[in-house]
Amino acid sequence: MIYGIMLAAGMSSRMGSPKQLLDWHGQPLIAHVVTQACASMLDGLIVVTGAAAESTQAVLSGIAAQRNIPVSVCFNPVYAQGQATSLRAGIAELPAKVHAIVVLLVDQPLITPALINHLIAAHQAHPAHLAVVPTYQGQPGNPALLTRPVFEHYQQLQGDEGARQLFAHYREQILWLAVDDPAVVQDMDTPEVYRALRGV
Repeated sequence: MIYGIMLAAGMSSRMGSPKQLLDWHGQPLIAHVVTQACASMLDGLIVVTGAAAESTQAVLSGIAAQRNIPVSVCFNPVYAQGQATSLRAGIAELPAKVHAIVVLLVDQPLITPALINHLIAAHQAHPAHLAVVPTYQGQPGNPALLTRPVFEHYQQLQGDEGARQLFAHYREQILWLAVDDPAVVQDMDTPEVYRALRGV
């Protein structure tokens, strides 16, 4: 089984308001990205919340009918300590039979089900690799697919360290998947980027 772990716990300090709740063409951003993930070949999804957790939970409850895979929400009480804590929180909630995860970021609204499926298909075609990381014009991006042997290393991450910390350690065991899609290197950290990606 392959699950998604969506990191949606950040404080959005550079954005100035919770990214999770930003309007994305008529719906909250978290609703859009979760719906996209649920339309992929993932077997389940865990959404890790932190900042604006109650509002995020309310949005997710409102789109329950659009889910075609199991979706659970876990709250990270120490989200302010950085992304690594949310990664650990999500991994702790995984069913034992999950052998790989796709780490998704809430501020990447242009990631499509087709792109997620491309990562999964690459993993299935090359199961000896411990991870599949998309690259765009040589730049590594997200989401990344990681297999269970990598999870233990995740547990050692500190502060705001994320998957990139692992890339160097496992570099020779990673399938670097070149894609013709800039979405893998685009995220929204500022209002300017948000407006640009939304087309406003």
